[in-house]
Amino acid sequence: MGTIFEKIIAREIPAHIIYEDEMVVAFLDIKPVHLGHALIVPKQPFVNAFDAPGDTLAQMMKVGSLIAKRLETTLGAEGVNLIMNNGAAAGQEVFHAHLHVVPRYQDDQAFTSPHRTEVSAEDLAATAEKLRA
Repeated sequence: MGTIFEKIIAREIPAHIIYEDEMVVAFLDIKPVHLGHALIVPKQPFVNAFDAPGDTLAQMMKVGSLIAKRLETTLGAEGVNLIMNNGAAAGQEVFHAHLHVVPRYQDDQAFTSPHRTEVSAEDLAATAEKLRA
């Protein structure tokens, strides 16, 4: 059957496409954080960033940067979030890799601040060692 993104890519369902090339398609999110919120989706179906090859991820970021600049110049966005949720625990809802490009405005409170914890220097050193191994 395929994901909703595969159906958009195949033009089986409508979308407001704002960019397309041989690797990716970008379209407006139908339930945006703010008007202009776009999704950049690789044409090949990859589950998430860990499944996609580097050249695909690089193209997604390149297009994300282009769209972010357009959000600032055309819609007056004062900032832009580039967000990629990888896995259900990270908030991924459609299991086809995609990059959110979200226009932001001063004090819009679109997202809550993340919970941060105090970590000892020893815990940081031990974690760094594990990640380097």
